[in-house]
Amino acid sequence: MTQGQILAADMAGNDEAERPTKDAMLRGARGRCPACGAGRLFTRYLKVADHCSECNEALHHQQADDGPAYLTILIVSHLGAPLLLASFVAWRPSAMTMLVAFGLGSIVLSLAMLPVIKGGMVGLQWARRMHGFGSRSSGVSA
Repeated sequence: MTQGQILAADMAGNDEAERPTKDAMLRGARGRCPACGAGRLFTRYLKVADHCSECNEALHHQQADDGPAYLTILIVSHLGAPLLLASFVAWRPSAMTMLVAFGLGSIVLSLAMLPVIKGGMVGLQWARRMHGFGSRSSGVSA
């Protein structure tokens, strides 16, 4: 079944149609609607739109909650800790230099990764029909 056939079957109300998880997560990570990939997922920095502006898919069902924050902290800390150790061993910078450099780096990386991870989680929820994404309440016909 091609991507177009899957989307058409899903838009026709077929709740059994397969939703490709990888594609949905990649669309969400790019800040696009996990269903069509055209509409914007976020209305603000981390505020998920109630409905897609292109396909009218209901997106208000998402319940990402604290998951994106936990994953962001996990990834940033696992990237930062080895870099912190390696830079200290290699150059022996002052404590203040390391505090400022790694503090700012952690903040910037976290702010950049948070919407990407949240979008991916919303895409995962949509693809797996979690938290109310199982039925189409938008009334879109193919």
